[in-house]
Amino acid sequence: MTHPMRDGHNRTMKTFLLYVVTAVAEIVGCYLPWLWLKHGRSAWLLVPGAVSLALFAWLLTLHPSAAGRVYAAYGGVYISVAIVWLWLVDGMRPTPWDIAGVAVALAGMSLIAFQPR
Repeated sequence: MTHPMRDGHNRTMKTFLLYVVTAVAEIVGCYLPWLWLKHGRSAWLLVPGAVSLALFAWLLTLHPSAAGRVYAAYGGVYISVAIVWLWLVDGMRPTPWDIAGVAVALAGMSLIAFQPR
C-alpha cells in the first residue's frame, strides 16, 4: 500500500515534469523558425519546428485539469524554462530580476495547478 502523501508528491512531480516537457516542445517549435527568420538558417528548420509545435499541442491535452487552468498554470513553467533556455542555449546568464520573476511565476503556477480539489 502506498502512502497518500507520497502519491500526492509523485502526482505533483509528474505534472510539473509534463509542464516542463510541454514548454521545451513549444520553445523548440518557436526557436527553429526564429533561426530561419532572424539568422538566415535553412527553411528546413520549419519542418522539425512544426513537429515540435504539434507535439506541444498534444502534450497540453495530457494535463488532467480544464484547458484554461492548464494554460494559466503552464505560463509559469514556460517562463522558467525560457529563462533556463536563455542561459543554456543563448549563453546569457539570468539576472537576479530574471530569477525573481521565475520565483513569482512558479508561485503563481503552483497556486493554480496544485490547488485543493
